[in-house]
Amino acid sequence: MKLRRSALYVPADNARALEKARGLDVDVLILDLEDAVAPQAKVQARVHAMAAVGDFGGRETVIRINGAGTPWHDDDMAAALMARPDAVLLPKVNNVGDLPAIDIPLWAMIETPAAVINLHEISHGVQCLVLGGNDLLKEMGARHRPDRANLQYVMSQMVLIARAHHIAVLDGVHNRIDDADGFAQACEMARDFGFDGKTLIHPGQIAACHAAFVPSPDEVAAAKRVLAAFADNPGKGAIRLDGQMVEALDAEIAVALLARAGDA
Repeated sequence: MKLRRSALYVPADNARALEKARGLDVDVLILDLEDAVAPQAKVQARVHAMAAVGDFGGRETVIRINGAGTPWHDDDMAAALMARPDAVLLPKVNNVGDLPAIDIPLWAMIETPAAVINLHEISHGVQCLVLGGNDLLKEMGARHRPDRANLQYVMSQMVLIARAHHIAVLDGVHNRIDDADGFAQACEMARDFGFDGKTLIHPGQIAACHAAFVPSPDEVAAAKRVLAAFADNPGKGAIRLDGQMVEALDAEIAVALLARAGDA
């Protein structure tokens, strides 16, 4: 699976932001035609996005189009099919019937109660699930909480279903750009839940995001000790290491961790 620790939304009507994005150390760029773009700038954003695809040094590039039923949806989709991004991100997906039959990979925003209920069927037709926490909380009639307790059911369901279908899953954005501690905690929570990465709204969030989703040196060292111990005990299903029982599944976890760290 591709490395998707960080996925930055870039307003496609903002030429300066698109230019700056070329030099950012981010895994995925989401050229946004939807929430980040005012209605009067939608057409301009579409033109800029089409011109920018393929101009980011081979990094994964996704276009988030406007939702079905909006005045811009059909033209956005036609433009995306011409531009050929790595994927099209669909907002306001409610069920599998909202997924068009196109030859470009689809990503789905999970931001409505119906989407949560229909996660299993939606996952059959997409490459990646993306949490849209702001819209989902609005639809729930809920309020933002620092601990995101009211989103944790959705977060766990998204990860479980994504793993069952062998697709990617990204956490939603953290709204406060100046809240470094809160952002770091949100990234750590997303990593602990099992998300592949997190969507971002500002370049200043990239480094902290990567720090959370890349295994620490201590984790890498521990994983190497596990693999070395099993190498010294061939055929064993469980061994004693550092005062605790270590099973074969821990060796599998270690291999996956080293792969994420680029130390496989």
